[in-house]
Amino acid sequence: MEQFNILVCDDDRSIVEAIEIYLKQENYHVIKAYNGLEALEALEENEIHLILMDVMMPLLDGLNTTVKIRESMNIPIIILSAKTEDTDKILGLNFGADDYISKPFNPLELLARIKSQMRRYTMLGSIAEKSNVIRIGELELDKDAKEVRVGGEPIKLTATEYGILQLLMENAGKVFSIDQIYESVWNEMSFAPENTVSVHIRRIREKIEINPKEPKYLKVVWGIGYKIEKF
Repeated sequence: MEQFNILVCDDDRSIVEAIEIYLKQENYHVIKAYNGLEALEALEENEIHLILMDVMMPLLDGLNTTVKIRESMNIPIIILSAKTEDTDKILGLNFGADDYISKPFNPLELLARIKSQMRRYTMLGSIAEKSNVIRIGELELDKDAKEVRVGGEPIKLTATEYGILQLLMENAGKVFSIDQIYESVWNEMSFAPENTVSVHIRRIREKIEINPKEPKYLKVVWGIGYKIEKF
């Protein structure tokens, strides 16, 4: 059984130690950092499969660290934050995080979110047996290479963004509600997922659309949900 490396970054050492206990019980290997600069160093020195990132930290905070990581990596990032306001959660997602969980957190919920993100990340890196390319206009999703291209140019997506886009492209023309998207991609029951899904949708649009405000591919059906236009 492959052991995955999880980077836990939080300036509260007691929280890092507690998380390490939970993760070791699930056979994850934990690499610890206590600020954003240490997290970036750990990424250079280790193969990391998922990051748990606190927001408020000295030297380099979690949000700016996330931005730096997203310049070159699509590793799943789950924001850990004592802040519970929706605006703070949305800010984390906009900065490139895949998910968030508020402190104090339930260990079982934390593990469930980690496993959900790991499933998508390992699927993104897996190799399919035969070619399977979905084409809609100039938008292509290559299920072999786990790559998305627009006009032949590759687009960098996180594993979560890729999962949402694959769901919609495989069902072009079908409208999915926010709950359906969340339950399909996160593999868990939805609980007030509106902000989480809508932020990811906006990020996908910014990457695949020429004009995100007048999208050609990823359309909203007001009051119902989202769809990829069927050409």
